[in-house]
Amino acid sequence: MAQKKEKILYVCSNCGSTSLKWLGKCPDCGSWDSFVEEVEKKSKSGIKNRLEFKKPVVLSDVESNSEARMETRIDEFDRVLGGGIVSGSLVLIGGDPGIGKSTLMLQMASSLASLGKKVMYVSGEESASQIKLRSERLESSGKIFVLTETGLEIVLDCSRESKPDVLIIDSIQTLYSEELGSAPGSVSQVREAAVKFMEFAKKEGIPTFLVGHVTKEGAIAGPRILEHMVDTVLYFEGDSGKVYRILRAVKNRFGSTNEIGLFEMKAKGLFGISNPSGVFLSERPVNTAGSSVTATMEGTRPILIEIQGLVSNSGFGGPPRRTVVGVEQNRLALIIAVMEKKVGIHFSDHDVFVNAAGGVRVSEPASDLAVASAVASSFFDLPLPQDMIVMGEIGLTGELRGVTNLEKRIIEAKKLGFKRFVVPENSLSEKGFDGIEILTAKNLTKAMDLIFSGKEN
Repeated sequence: MAQKKEKILYVCSNCGSTSLKWLGKCPDCGSWDSFVEEVEKKSKSGIKNRLEFKKPVVLSDVESNSEARMETRIDEFDRVLGGGIVSGSLVLIGGDPGIGKSTLMLQMASSLASLGKKVMYVSGEESASQIKLRSERLESSGKIFVLTETGLEIVLDCSRESKPDVLIIDSIQTLYSEELGSAPGSVSQVREAAVKFMEFAKKEGIPTFLVGHVTKEGAIAGPRILEHMVDTVLYFEGDSGKVYRILRAVKNRFGSTNEIGLFEMKAKGLFGISNPSGVFLSERPVNTAGSSVTATMEGTRPILIEIQGLVSNSGFGGPPRRTVVGVEQNRLALIIAVMEKKVGIHFSDHDVFVNAAGGVRVSEPASDLAVASAVASSFFDLPLPQDMIVMGEIGLTGELRGVTNLEKRIIEAKKLGFKRFVVPENSLSEKGFDGIEILTAKNLTKAMDLIFSGKEN
């Protein structure tokens, strides 16, 4: 009997889109030369042989799992996870090469092992001796089980047999399934591995961490569905040439999203920073134009951030430049347009540069007023009061919109010696604060008067 010919598919390595023929440009994500050839293999067993027959159940009859979270004793890491590791959760952590992903995972494994937990560290990139050298540098303690293997089926079999309390896979792009004909790191291999580990984590109740590589655009490599399948997605950010690292939760089914943890990279590993506001403001210039401070909410924690602005004359008669670092480009364009229309400051022949100091990324609209005040400060060469915090979202009509969690922000700023606050009128609650001055404004024009005059008109 003639053997049935295997079906050839072409899969986009960027988004996972499939096609029956090779295409130069992906019709879904628009990337060029991203289609790779893969062989489609169908499962030989039917649905009845895969899983036992299940019936739907009434939600009220389901027993809730009230088991306490597993704390790692790495405070910043536990904060980002929402208070600790949830049983049976699948966590994906990505970041640039050399940023410290493997170091963080090994430190977490060491901390859990010292608490008596059984941790299994699977590495497809390093040998056992290399991991040992790194653990000695980090002064790791406790018994950590190490498996250097890239075969997906072997890793799953070993994990089921050893039954660890926590499983770490470093990294998912190095694993391959023998059932698929594609190379490790391809879209089908990454997707297959993620599905298998999701089934493993949920069935066995073992929390599993997947370390993922990132593309040059900063997204986790592999199909986008990878981030949808896991319970939590963490991004490890920072400049490899600097000591500070930011762990950011962009998805978390068991906690707050956009929560961040701040670490400092030292010779003996990563160390959490309990006071990030003090770190971000440690190098703030004194009485210098173009600098303002705002209080943003990162998850449940208020953090003070310095916003820097620089306005200079456009040279060579070309279009003015609008350059931002850590702030949304479109948000700056909106703020500049409102300042020109409502405040009367014209930037048509000026370049505008805005930077969130410290390498942090600011996305909260409450930082709009800080951006506007930093730009205006540089334009007029007038420094803001050193003890002033400005907060507020700027609308297209020039109005200032309310700020949530104002009390938390003020308390955090007060700890660092800030005494004056410019906030939108409708953000102020009835709660009073001793030793500080709160100035309110309905619109951007009045806010600018308060900021640069230091008193209400």
